[in-house]
Amino acid sequence: MNDYTRTIEARLKWFGVVIIIVVVILFWKMYVLQILQNDKYLALAQGQQRFETTEMGQRGRIYVHDSPVDSKAYYPLAFDQKKFAVWVVPRQLKDKAATAKSLAEFLSLPEKDIFDKINNDKYYIPPIKHGLSLDESKTIKAKKFSGVLVVPEYSRYYPEGTLASQVLGFVNAEGQGMYGFEGKYNAEMQGKEGNVKGEKDTLGRVISLLEQQDPQDGTSYVLTVDRSVQYFVEKKLSEAITKYQADSGTVIIMDIKSGGIIAMASSPTFDPNSYQDQAKADANLFMNPAISYTFEPGSIFKPIVMAAAIDDGLVTKDTSETFGESIDVGGHTIHTAEGKAFGLETMTQVLENSDNVGMVWVAEKIGNEVLNNQLKKFGFYDKTGIDLEGEVTGRPAYPVKDWKDINRATIAFGQGITATPLQLLTAYATIANSGKYIYPHLVDKIILPDGTEKNVPKQEGEQVISAATAKDVGEMLRSVVLNGTGKKANVPGYKVGAKTGTAQIADPINGGYLKNDSGLGIFVHTAAGFAPIDDPQYAMLVKLDKPKTNRYAESTAVPLFGEISSFLLNYHYRIAPTEVIPK
Repeated sequence: MNDYTRTIEARLKWFGVVIIIVVVILFWKMYVLQILQNDKYLALAQGQQRFETTEMGQRGRIYVHDSPVDSKAYYPLAFDQKKFAVWVVPRQLKDKAATAKSLAEFLSLPEKDIFDKINNDKYYIPPIKHGLSLDESKTIKAKKFSGVLVVPEYSRYYPEGTLASQVLGFVNAEGQGMYGFEGKYNAEMQGKEGNVKGEKDTLGRVISLLEQQDPQDGTSYVLTVDRSVQYFVEKKLSEAITKYQADSGTVIIMDIKSGGIIAMASSPTFDPNSYQDQAKADANLFMNPAISYTFEPGSIFKPIVMAAAIDDGLVTKDTSETFGESIDVGGHTIHTAEGKAFGLETMTQVLENSDNVGMVWVAEKIGNEVLNNQLKKFGFYDKTGIDLEGEVTGRPAYPVKDWKDINRATIAFGQGITATPLQLLTAYATIANSGKYIYPHLVDKIILPDGTEKNVPKQEGEQVISAATAKDVGEMLRSVVLNGTGKKANVPGYKVGAKTGTAQIADPINGGYLKNDSGLGIFVHTAAGFAPIDDPQYAMLVKLDKPKTNRYAESTAVPLFGEISSFLLNYHYRIAPTEVIPK
């Protein structure tokens, strides 16, 4: 065999070896692809052939009543609007700096902030911006940025802005209800995701549906709040705060026949559409002062103590006694608010004159245990259970076992005990409800996702005082309006009953009570009552914090009480006058 032949044979052998190696490699590659990595490539193939889309259900709406004569006339105070969010997949970006610059221009965001978020190789980062309109989303889409997605989402909208905002609360950027009603019923109002899975052909056309689950909207609610009443109350409250130079204020109105809150207003307030701005300025405004803060009520507490004494048979509304300018209790001297003696008074006149000394005498007759039990029955140890987020409860400064005579004496005129405005209103509503405790509530109707409506009935508790006692206390409150400190609460043609309160504010740092530079006290002015006295339709509490133009509530909170009562009786309840209207 010559050299040429040997060379050919050698080359053929090497070629054969190469062929065998190539074949082995191919078979190994096929084994790896088809056996070892089957799941991976099957998933890739399915990813090209299959599609999956997710759609969120809408959050439930919050409605209020919009007509005093049509119970089915509703107005939405909170609902979802379709908006868009900008998402970025950093790993898919070709030029991060250029993308950040372009997005900053279209989204009105700092370029550096965007770049810092996308300058990585992550597959996911939180959305760059929420709440884009349809036009804004189209503008972004038209630019066809690589790695930039425009995703539809729902955004909460409050069409009336600040109206009832501290009742409503708000929904944050993550879709979670915060504060108020939104926070309380967040789980119920949240919608559920819908999901569609299917297959498509090589041209991207849908050829079959494999699985379909429709999105489900959240539960909607109709509140007991009346839009016109809420608007009127907020307007008048704001005017009163300005007029009397008060720091803030609260008004709550409860319908006696249903237990529903028809208005709950506080000022200052906020716009839930721009809660982010408020969070930076003062997040405390998210709290609802009607249920989240307590105070010493002062003289509006006197009818509650008087009711306990009458119900226990210790006094009647006509029981009389002579009282001086002051009284000594355990080494402490208690004076009348005006520093004068009222002399011989009936119990009705004790309330008319808001006589602290007379009330100390009444409380002494009641005794610690009976008074404490009555406070519990009126609800001053527990939350009312209102369907809102953030309710707290007040109570006496000391447990009854530690009460001294001075503790009972000060409770008699509303000091040494705290309560929320709603607790106090509920106590007055209990008197108006013939002495039976009435639970306040905000939900009038529940609208389930399938459209089914469920009514929420009035809920009552125990009989706190007898109906006869409640009637007597109501007549005493009427007398306060006719003859006492509540004259400016009167509405011509109607029997309105109310009690005033000018309460000192406890000093949390130095003890005692707050005083201003002149040495005078700093007060909370209140008025509480109900009407008409012979057939109560509503109970109301008015509270003004630290007014500076007048010392007593009869010149600030009481006129506001009267103005709102006139609107309620004449325009909301539309009750015909029962009294002669002076010409």
